[in-house]
Amino acid sequence: MKLNISALNDKSAWASAGVRLPQFDVPEVAKRTDESPIWLHFGAGNIFRGFVGSIQQRLLNQGLSDCGIIAADTFDYEIIDKIYKPFDNLTLNVSLNPDGSTDCEILGSVVGALKADCTDESQMSEFRRIFAAPSLQMVSFTITEKGYAIRNTSGELLPTVKSDIENGPEQPHHAMSFVAAMLLHRFKTCKSPLAVVSMDNCSHNGEKLKNAVCEVASAWVKKGFAGREYLDYIEDNVSFPWSMIDKITPRPAKPVEEKLSKIGVENMSPIITSKGTYIAPFVNAEKPEYLVIEDDFPNGRPPLERAGVYLTDRDTVNKTERMKVTTCLNPLHTALAVYGCMLGYTLICDEMKDAELVKLIKKLGYDEGLPVVTDPGIISPKAFIDEVVNERLPNPFMPDAPQRIATDTSQKVGIRFGETIKSYAAAGRAADLTAIPLAIAGWLRYLLAVDDDLQPIEVSSDPLKDELQAKLRGIEIGRPETVGDKLIPILENANIFGSDLVENGLSGKIEGYFKELIAGKGAVRKTLKKYL
Repeated sequence: MKLNISALNDKSAWASAGVRLPQFDVPEVAKRTDESPIWLHFGAGNIFRGFVGSIQQRLLNQGLSDCGIIAADTFDYEIIDKIYKPFDNLTLNVSLNPDGSTDCEILGSVVGALKADCTDESQMSEFRRIFAAPSLQMVSFTITEKGYAIRNTSGELLPTVKSDIENGPEQPHHAMSFVAAMLLHRFKTCKSPLAVVSMDNCSHNGEKLKNAVCEVASAWVKKGFAGREYLDYIEDNVSFPWSMIDKITPRPAKPVEEKLSKIGVENMSPIITSKGTYIAPFVNAEKPEYLVIEDDFPNGRPPLERAGVYLTDRDTVNKTERMKVTTCLNPLHTALAVYGCMLGYTLICDEMKDAELVKLIKKLGYDEGLPVVTDPGIISPKAFIDEVVNERLPNPFMPDAPQRIATDTSQKVGIRFGETIKSYAAAGRAADLTAIPLAIAGWLRYLLAVDDDLQPIEVSSDPLKDELQAKLRGIEIGRPETVGDKLIPILENANIFGSDLVENGLSGKIEGYFKELIAGKGAVRKTLKKYL
């Protein structure tokens, strides 16, 4: 069996293999979507395909919507060329259950795929056509936290953004410039309202998206590329709802690939793109999933609540996102990632058999996080973290790697630890923290690129990797005195941590832990045992 549109007609073969099919006519949905698009999504990776795509699939299956989603990627065009196009935009979605069983479904809700390549006029023409459609209700994003950054840690505009501002909206390269340019085109054509929705794991994601887009748009107005009415249009007709998303979606796993091959599905081998994206024609992910969105859609929306999405007000979204990202999941993930890499783990589930690491995340979540978390009302923080610690992270059929989670940590620590640090600092209790400074010290120790046995390890990709490692240069394992004041410029950088850790009194504790972590071979394990 092959994953393509024509193969969907062989319903008995797929049924025999235990694979559910779309309960709608995929080509017909694609045709209606092309004629009257309602939903465009930037960020064509795994969480979009396995989660966001499945939401619209449920609506289509129930007859609650008659249009699909058009996917676009702003970063890695190979995804479109090698994963979307060869498989007719279909995805084989595999849910990994804690009991070892799997649920397989072919998703046909994504009916188009584009490359946000400003040098490709055919692609740009299609984007302009979509943004000019009055039917378009929503543009959503899963481009990771760094996708919204238009300035570096020093507060300077990124060279790409600076160039986009200077050259105007005709050929935008940065994702935020691209969106600003498409909104300008929509303003010049149909002037219809639109919801622009970030679904990324970052605090106040809608605000970050709006600020970045509006900064580029305002610069274009100042330079005469657009009139003031363009900004008025964005302010009055374009919403930027906040959201919280949660579904662990690891890299494609070999056992899943082998299982699919065994049941007769062909050509399921993953690829690694030249930009380092791990992706396959299938997505494997855990079953638990949460999506909470501020219900602010000025041009209408699909009935997302009928597919399990929480639609609510901004304050509740903010509380839910804060609960998850700063307390109940993401901080635990980051701590497991950096320490897991140093202790030789390649699976998060195996780390959950490690007594010290379990103590670390329980202290991080229950002892330090829950006392300052705000209950959003729609989801219990205690129940959420219980599910994370007892079911989700230990799931042996969730092949998630600490090396993947450790990617872009510099873009995450301010969000995942910074809010709790601020709460403790505001109460004059920053000195009470142990697990959070231990996690931060662990991250800095990880950046030295050697494990606890003093063997070299590869540090996962990170936009600040070179800069941070340069600041740590000269520090030697086994010689804590070589630390000197090298950590201070990092710890006082509020752009990284959300606040100045020197100013709020945490730097001394972090430096102390760091020196113990570099004391010699086995020092990482020894330090964890000492403080947990």
